[in-house]
Amino acid sequence: MPTSVVLFTADLRLHDHPPLRAALEGGHEVVPLFVRDSGIADPFRGAPNRLAFLDDCLRDLDAGLRSRGGRLVVRSGDVVEEVCKAVTEADADDVHMAADVSAYAHLRERRLRSALEAEGRRLHVHDTVTTAVAPGAVTPASSDHFAVFTPYYRQWSGRRLRDTLGAPRAVRVPAGVGSEELPSRSAAGVSPGLAEGGETLGRKRLAAWLRSGVAAYEDRHDDMAGDATSRLSPFLHFGTLSPVEVVHRVRRVGGPGAEAFVRQVAWRDFHRQVLAARTDAATADYRTKHDRWRSARTAREDVEAWRAGRTGYPVVDAAMRQLRHEGWMHNRARLLTASFLAKTLYVDWRIGARHFLDLLVDGDIANNQLNWQWVAGTGTDTRPNRVLNPLTQGKRHDPDGAYVRRWVPELADIEGGAVHEPWKLSGRDRSAAAGYPDPVVDLAEGLARFRRARGRE
Repeated sequence: MPTSVVLFTADLRLHDHPPLRAALEGGHEVVPLFVRDSGIADPFRGAPNRLAFLDDCLRDLDAGLRSRGGRLVVRSGDVVEEVCKAVTEADADDVHMAADVSAYAHLRERRLRSALEAEGRRLHVHDTVTTAVAPGAVTPASSDHFAVFTPYYRQWSGRRLRDTLGAPRAVRVPAGVGSEELPSRSAAGVSPGLAEGGETLGRKRLAAWLRSGVAAYEDRHDDMAGDATSRLSPFLHFGTLSPVEVVHRVRRVGGPGAEAFVRQVAWRDFHRQVLAARTDAATADYRTKHDRWRSARTAREDVEAWRAGRTGYPVVDAAMRQLRHEGWMHNRARLLTASFLAKTLYVDWRIGARHFLDLLVDGDIANNQLNWQWVAGTGTDTRPNRVLNPLTQGKRHDPDGAYVRRWVPELADIEGGAVHEPWKLSGRDRSAAAGYPDPVVDLAEGLARFRRARGRE
């Protein structure tokens, strides 16, 4: 019987999976393969939260395959070597996988294609598995990618998405293809509030979001205390949810909330098409401002205060503590904490991006790095010198201080919006805030330093 290998990467699902559907055509047997790839080097591997979530996803994928008569084959090592071994063991003719955009993904694809062709085998790479619209599918007349989101979004919105594919009813895996044991969820270094992963939970969360969350999204997505975002980003990052299916289902709900949410999915695709065209943007300025950033050494105390949630600015500290506890952070909080580090403290954006990647369960090279660049003013923001004031942001998006009190217990007894400026408290309120640090920098001084560095003064 003809046999194909499906190499799972960031697409750990059975629903709406074009590589798996193509591999099963004609009644083929299939080797569903996941490789713990030893070739993925620092600084982008080894984050405990993502590894724990990945373990959940692999076990859930295996359970879904077993319910259909199959199983997941897990290997560790060099991805090209392990795929070729599985191809030989199964006597497979074809390998199917999803397209990806990073420099490493491009290298992996080239190496794999060359190795397979040398053995007379074929590699099929499928678009729109991890994106709704493929990178390069929409381009401006004068470039290979869009550098500004709004014109990209106009074209993106006009694209007809492919139809959603159902999950297979049966998957037959050939005998004789060995697998490692499935991993148990890693525990060391994992954030105590980390969510569980897997396609089953992702689909349940999506269904609940469509019923009771998306309609209010436009009005509430910046409400930090209300926690009114979808929290679907980890499931999209690991591909346990299909962005194509998500967009189709959200659009069926309709309304301003659905439109605003789909726009966020488009931002995800936008960053991927930027990185696909400029793979060096993962580590280098997309548009340099010739910054002479403070380094981790010269700004050591400020960087440590930021990481620990001890900057003296309550909304910044609340967000950083949420990140450490949950391995996740509200999107508005990501923007303001990044602006505080890169612009108010004038610290190299790569230091903050690495810290986020160390902890975020949805830590994603395209979104994380390019969002950091957007905030730092070295990326695609058309207003590169804007600075988000943490006091203004806190009062606007956490007006009653509920988000701060949730994550900063030193300030739990301070009522109302006064919690955002504890240094102004007096008497009993000041005593209640004992143990909370003074601000690490005066905001006006931080702004003046940044403006001088950018030649704005």
